[in-house]
Amino acid sequence: MMAMREFLQFVPLLALLVWAAVVDLRIRRIPNWMTGALVASGLAQSGLAFWSLSSGQAWAGLGAGFGLTFILFALGAMGGADVKLFAGIGAWVGPMRVVEIFAAEAVIGMVIVLAQAMQRRRVGTLMRNSAVLVMNAAVSGDLSCPPEESQKSGGAAGEKRLPYAVPALVATVAVLALGRRWM
Repeated sequence: MMAMREFLQFVPLLALLVWAAVVDLRIRRIPNWMTGALVASGLAQSGLAFWSLSSGQAWAGLGAGFGLTFILFALGAMGGADVKLFAGIGAWVGPMRVVEIFAAEAVIGMVIVLAQAMQRRRVGTLMRNSAVLVMNAAVSGDLSCPPEESQKSGGAAGEKRLPYAVPALVATVAVLALGRRWM
């Protein structure tokens, strides 16, 4: 477990992530000023004398967080604000921990999506659509996500999409609380 003193250093990060998660749940978007504050504060904290992360590690974490999520953005699987949010997390925690948080977030996000599908009685649809994506990628090499049904009919797709800030917050808290590095 992480020492309380070390965990307290991350209170500003966690406060911004809680705020981002609430906003993302309510309006399904994260404002640029919020992700910008996360990135700027993450880079600024590396200059503090008591901080264990160097400026180079903060920039490397920003790059790693951006790179991991930009791939998903390019495939249409997540929005641009989600990429900036994860870059900000990387600036706070560095490159190794941001990879751990990304892996934990993927598992947590998958559990949330499965729970939502079970609640809405759409597990079969989820599995069928996932199989179509995998087969499409295997056969044609096309990794893009097709538009959701509500997008095709002019509805709001944001209502069905996972608010990315929520699993990102849960994963960040879990990885920081465990304290030990897996990589």
